[in-house]
Amino acid sequence: MTDPQLSLVPVQADSKPVPESWQGKPSLFAKTALALVMLTLLFLAWQWINTRQRFNEVEKSLSQKLATFQALNQQSLILSKQAQERSTLANARAVILEEKLAESRDQQEVLQTLYDQLAENREATAVAEVEQLLTIANQQLQLANNVKSALLALQAADKRLEPLALPRAIQLRATLALEIEKLRALPQVDVMAMSAQLEMLGRLCATLPLISERQPTLNLAAAEQARAKDKPTKGIQKFAFAVWADIKNLVTVERIDKPEPPLLAPQLSFYLRENLKLRLLTARIALLQHDEVSYSSDIKTINSWLNQYYDTKHPNAIKALRLLKQLSDNNVGIELPLLTESIAAVNRYKLTLEDSGRSH
Repeated sequence: MTDPQLSLVPVQADSKPVPESWQGKPSLFAKTALALVMLTLLFLAWQWINTRQRFNEVEKSLSQKLATFQALNQQSLILSKQAQERSTLANARAVILEEKLAESRDQQEVLQTLYDQLAENREATAVAEVEQLLTIANQQLQLANNVKSALLALQAADKRLEPLALPRAIQLRATLALEIEKLRALPQVDVMAMSAQLEMLGRLCATLPLISERQPTLNLAAAEQARAKDKPTKGIQKFAFAVWADIKNLVTVERIDKPEPPLLAPQLSFYLRENLKLRLLTARIALLQHDEVSYSSDIKTINSWLNQYYDTKHPNAIKALRLLKQLSDNNVGIELPLLTESIAAVNRYKLTLEDSGRSH
C-alpha cells in the first residue's frame, strides 16, 4: 500500500535539469534568512532574561521595603508598650506619694495632740515644734524634692529656738545653721519654668509636619521667571531670561550623600505623635522627681524623633529644637541631704529634757 499523501509527480520532459553546482548547497537567501531568525531568537532570549532580572530586582526591592515597614511597626509597638509601662510606674509612684502624705497628716495630728499636752512646758513645746518642722523638711526633700519648702521649714525651726537662750538650744541652732547652708549651696533648678517649656514643646510638636507631609518649595528657575516678570524688561531681556531659565531646568542637582527620609503610614504617624506626647509626659515626671537619667533619655529620644521623622525646616520645628537644646543643657539631678545631723541633735535634746524631768 502506498501513502495517499505521497504521490509521485511526473517530471516533464522539457524541464531543465538542475545544475550540479547548485545541488546540496543552500542559497544565499536561505542563509540570510536563517541568520536573521537566529539573531531574532537571540534578541528575544536576551530580552526575556533582562526582563526577568529586572522583575527579580523589583521583587527584591519590594521585599526589603516590606521588611523595613514591618520592623518600624514592631518598633512602634515596643515604644508604645514601654510608654504604657512608664505611665503605670508613674501612677504607682503617685499612689505611694499619696500614702506618704497621708502618713504625714497622721503624724501632724499626733503631734498636735502632743502640743496640747506640752503647752505648760515652753522648752519641750519648742523642741516638739522643731522636731515637727524637721520632719516636714525631710519629707519635702525625700518625697517632693522641694528644696525651697525644706529651707523654709529649717529657718522656721531656727526662729523657734531663738528665744531659748540655753547652751543646748544654741548648739542645736548651730547644727540647723549647717543644714541651712547645705541647702542654700545646692544648685537651683527652676522646675516651673522647665515644666512650662515642656508644655510649650508639646504644643509645638502637635503642629509639626512629617517629612512625608512637607510641601515642595518653589523652583529657583520659576522664581527667577516670576521676578523677571515683575521687572519692566525689554524684548531681548525677556528672551534672555527665558533661555537662561530653560538652561537651568536642563540640570537638576540633588544630594545623594544622605539616605532617603522614612515615610510613615497614617497609622504609624498617629502612633509616633502619641509616643512623642508620652515621652514629653514622662520627661515632666522625671523633672519633678529630679531623675536625671530618665529625663536625659526622654529628651534625647524626642530630639532624635524630631530630626528623623519631622520636617526640621519648619519654623515650629526650629523653635522646638531650640527648646530641646535649652532643656538638655539643664541638670535636674540633685543629690539632696537627709538632715540626719539635725534630727539626731533634736533626739538628743529630747533625751536631755526627759532626763531632767525625771531628776525633778
